[in-house]
Amino acid sequence: MSLFNSLFGSSEEKKEKESKINWIPLQHAGQLDEMIAFSNQKPALIFKHSTRCSISRFALKQFENEYDLEDRVDAYFLDLLEYRDISNEIANRFQVMHQSPQLLLIKNGESVYNVSHSDIDAGELVERL
Repeated sequence: MSLFNSLFGSSEEKKEKESKINWIPLQHAGQLDEMIAFSNQKPALIFKHSTRCSISRFALKQFENEYDLEDRVDAYFLDLLEYRDISNEIANRFQVMHQSPQLLLIKNGESVYNVSHSDIDAGELVERL
């Protein structure tokens, strides 16, 4: 292994660390309407992530490692730095204070569970389904 790979990791190592969650990128406000409508048949989760925050990165990786919901929910991923307006819309629609990182569970068009920072726990999410 080269010095570069030992410092920064190889592309194969990065592939192994890719998420097992089939994230749906949340990139426009119209997706919220669709998600709300579909949440009547299948719950949705929103993971709000700040790509510049080490705490957010840690919470995301921990959640992805613990996640075992397969097709039980639709999983939406929001890059807060790129789409802050959507985060603000989520706060308005679901009457939750903006946090980062933050996880929301949407069922029947309503936020039934939301947590942030170290309280984000995939096991706890399963219990809320």
